[in-house]
Amino acid sequence: MPPDWIRPDWPAPANVRARVTTRAGGVSKPPYDSLNPAAHVGDAPEDVAENRRILRAGLPAEPLWLTQVHGVAVADADHDAPGVEADAALARSPGRVCAVLTADCLPVLFCDQSGTVVAAAHAGWRGLAAGVLEATVRAMAVTPSHVLVWLGPAIGPEAFEVGEEVRQAFIEQNPLAAVAFRPALPGTLDEAPRKWLADLYVLARVRLAALGVEQVHGGGECTYTDAARFYSYRRDGRTGRMAALVWLE
Repeated sequence: MPPDWIRPDWPAPANVRARVTTRAGGVSKPPYDSLNPAAHVGDAPEDVAENRRILRAGLPAEPLWLTQVHGVAVADADHDAPGVEADAALARSPGRVCAVLTADCLPVLFCDQSGTVVAAAHAGWRGLAAGVLEATVRAMAVTPSHVLVWLGPAIGPEAFEVGEEVRQAFIEQNPLAAVAFRPALPGTLDEAPRKWLADLYVLARVRLAALGVEQVHGGGECTYTDAARFYSYRRDGRTGRMAALVWLE
C-alpha cells in the first residue's frame, strides 16, 4: 500500500517532484501510528525502518535524513552523509532527495523556475527567526524572484500560542512581522497581552517577501487541529513526524 502522500499544488517545472507524508500508511504503533519515519522520537527502530522502506518505494533514492537542531545550516544532498546536522538541504543532481521532518514546525519546499535546484527547510519559530529561509535561498544561488516556494502543513494561527519574547524576536528584525501576531486573549487598555497567537505562514511569507521571493504557495493546513492526518508535538507530546520531500528527476 503506497503512503498517503500530499502532492504540493505549485507551478513547479516538470522535472521537480515533491511529496509530504501524512501519518497514514505505515506500521508504527500508538502513539506513533502509523507512518513515522523519524528515528529520534522513541518509536521502535524496526517500525521506523519499515516506514522508511515504504517511503523509499515511491522515491528515486533514500532521502538525506538530517539531524535537525532548529538552526540555519543547509546540507548538500548531492554530497553530504546521512545524519548531517542541518535544518535544510538542497540538491542540484537528479535523483537526490531532500527531506525534513516536522510535527508542527513549518516544512518549506523550494525550487527554481528552470528546474536546476531544489531545497527543503525545517522552519519552526526559532529557525524562522534565526534565518533558515534566508540561508536556504542564499544556498540555492539563484535570483530570488526566480524561486518558487511551497508551505506545508504546520501548527495553525488559531493554535500556536507564544510569549511576547517570540513576537519581539520577529518584530525587531522586521516591523512588518507584527501582522502575524494577535492577542491570545482580549487585553485591556492598560495591559499588554502576555500571550499571542502566531501565524507561521505569515511569518514565512513576510521573510520571503523581504528577500524578493514572490512566488509562495501552499499554507493553511493545521497539524494541531487535524489529528487524523497529522502528527502534532504540541498536541500530543510523544508522537511521530511527517516527511516533506523534494527532488529533481
